[in-house]
Amino acid sequence: MLRLLISILLGIAVTFGLFVFMAELIANSGRPPEEPSPPVVIDLVVKANEAKPNVRKTPPPPPPPPPTPPKTPPVEPEPVVSDAPSISLTAPVIETGGTSGFSGPAAINRDGDAQPIVRIEPKYPIKAARDGKEGYVIMRFTINELGGVDDIEVIEAQPKRVFDKEAKRALRKWKYKPKVVEGKAMKQFGLTVRLDFSLEK
Repeated sequence: MLRLLISILLGIAVTFGLFVFMAELIANSGRPPEEPSPPVVIDLVVKANEAKPNVRKTPPPPPPPPPTPPKTPPVEPEPVVSDAPSISLTAPVIETGGTSGFSGPAAINRDGDAQPIVRIEPKYPIKAARDGKEGYVIMRFTINELGGVDDIEVIEAQPKRVFDKEAKRALRKWKYKPKVVEGKAMKQFGLTVRLDFSLEK
C-alpha cells in the first residue's frame, strides 16, 4: 500500500515537472529573435610608398658579332688579244763589268763563279705587243750568298719605261749557284744582263 502511494506521488511530481517544462518552452518560442551583433569591419590601409614593386633587372643584350671581312674578288688573268702576233724572246746575254770575264748567252764558265740554275722569261707587255713595239733592257744586278738576285738596276732600255717592269720582275725570279771562294759562298757584284723583246709574225 505504501509503495502504491509513493508511486502515485512520484508520477504526479514528474507530470507536473513536464507541464512546467513545456510551458517554459512555449513562452520562449513567442519572444522576438535577438538582433544579431554588427559585423566586425577590419580596415587595411596600404601606403603606395611601402608597396614597392619588385623590379627585376634584365642583363644588357649581347654585343653584335663582328662583321665578316669582305671576300676578296679573284684576280682575273690579263686578257689575251686573240689577233696579237706570237711573241719570242731572244736568249739573254750575261756580261760582267770589270775583270769577272763572262760573255755570251751561256752560263758563267770560270771556276768558282756563279752558275745559273733557273731562268724565267719575262712576259711581253700586252700594250707593247698590241702596238707592235720591240726593244731591249740592260740591267745590272748582284747575286747574293743564297743564289738570289739583288740590287737590280736598269742601265739602258729601248724604248724607255716600256719593258723595264717585266724585265725586272723576271730577273728577280732567277736563281744561281752562288760564287764560292775557299769553300764559302760570296756575293758577286756588277753582273749585267740584256733581255731582248721581239715579235715574230
